[in-house]
Amino acid sequence: MDTIAVVFHIFICLVLIGVILLQAGKGADIGAVFGAGGSQTLFGGRGPATFLNKLTIIVAILFLLTSVWLTKISIHKGSESVIGTVPVEIETPPASAPAPAQPAAPEKK
Repeated sequence: MDTIAVVFHIFICLVLIGVILLQAGKGADIGAVFGAGGSQTLFGGRGPATFLNKLTIIVAILFLLTSVWLTKISIHKGSESVIGTVPVEIETPPASAPAPAQPAAPEKK
């Protein structure tokens, strides 16, 4: 699930970058004098600007939602602790060592 969310977020980022770069800047009027505005007549005078503005808003909202989604995933993932899953070996101190055996007394004959 995490991988799907990250891949979708990266895709949305790339689409948002592309949509923003497709928009005409404020100085596009001067470019139209030299023939640069000819491709924008397909949608009409203000058609492409309105379409690209709406597309930018939609993609920006998707970017925001995926960012919140990834944050929520990371919060839930961060609450798990390794300490509870690792078995703990409790070392008990060794019992008092038995006293060394007394050498047997030599038998009397």
